[in-house]
Amino acid sequence: MTSEVYKVGVIGYGRSAKVFHIPIIKVVPQFILYAVVQRHPKPEDDVEKDYPGIKSYRSTEDMVSDDAVDVVVVTTTPETHFSITKLALEAGKHVIVEKPFTPTSKEADELITIARSNNRHISVYQNRRWDADFLTLSNLIRNGTLGRIVEFETHFDRHRPQGPTAEWKTGLRRGGGAVYDLGTHLIDQVVVAFGMPKRVTAFIGSQVANNVTGYEDSFTVLLHYDGMIATAKAAVISPEIEQLRYWVRGENGSYKKFHIDCQEDQLKGGRKADEPGFGLEPEERSGTLTTIKGGQISREVCPNVEPMTYRTFYSQFAKALNDNGEVPVKAEEAASVIRLIELARLSSYEGKTLEVRT
Repeated sequence: MTSEVYKVGVIGYGRSAKVFHIPIIKVVPQFILYAVVQRHPKPEDDVEKDYPGIKSYRSTEDMVSDDAVDVVVVTTTPETHFSITKLALEAGKHVIVEKPFTPTSKEADELITIARSNNRHISVYQNRRWDADFLTLSNLIRNGTLGRIVEFETHFDRHRPQGPTAEWKTGLRRGGGAVYDLGTHLIDQVVVAFGMPKRVTAFIGSQVANNVTGYEDSFTVLLHYDGMIATAKAAVISPEIEQLRYWVRGENGSYKKFHIDCQEDQLKGGRKADEPGFGLEPEERSGTLTTIKGGQISREVCPNVEPMTYRTFYSQFAKALNDNGEVPVKAEEAASVIRLIELARLSSYEGKTLEVRT
């Protein structure tokens, strides 16, 4: 059966659109990059120059009024996600929303209701579900190599003592701060692997000296499960040559991995997502698997599985549009992550562990 081809309109033309969305859209045959909303193009930053022939809009309202647009991709700052997504859904568009889904779970739930009432698909771009090291780790957990997991750590640490430079990452904004920016990825990975936790304990704040912006650049979120604790952590004071990514310990073994998945750097460097070798990390960046065999502890290199890459998100979304499966990330799942972030912020503010109510 031949798949339909859908015209995509991207709202926003910043780093998210340029690095994480447009390059992927361009290599998925079921999609055509049709339009982009760029409010203030500049001579050195103009989508019409970068993609000749594309329709360039100055307002979201104008683009969602274009009947030719089938799918809208929202890549604007988090505090705008709710209003823009609502507008697109009510205009009859299918929507992909960059993470974080919305600043509040109440807004997320409302968008889910609007999507259902308009019979539209909505999905949230939790692309790091398709990081090769996370897929590798998921296989180790699923096939029982590590045994019963007792501790799971997922990190996004960097050494940036000067603080953030992007305008939207400074100050106090709805849906802002590292726990919304990076925590959505890390917490989502934990929930994908283990489901919703029973309790949350969190420490959210700033490690930057003399932080006058109020931006919360760091967090440690403890997710409590029966017999296991998961730690989602991001730091900006971490002077290491190799930054820890995962450290997972079970009764039968452990997995430790350094370095962030390479797809982001490859996309920033101009690699195309359909090129041979895209998503493949150098062997020296492989994780380490430690296991117990015959009472003896041994260690070996644990190469990543064959990468599925971020293309998988858009390919699965296209299948969902053709009634051939579900969207790659359900909005309900993304809403659950936002609920955990709300609890984490409250836990940090109140200085206590909070129950997760389902």
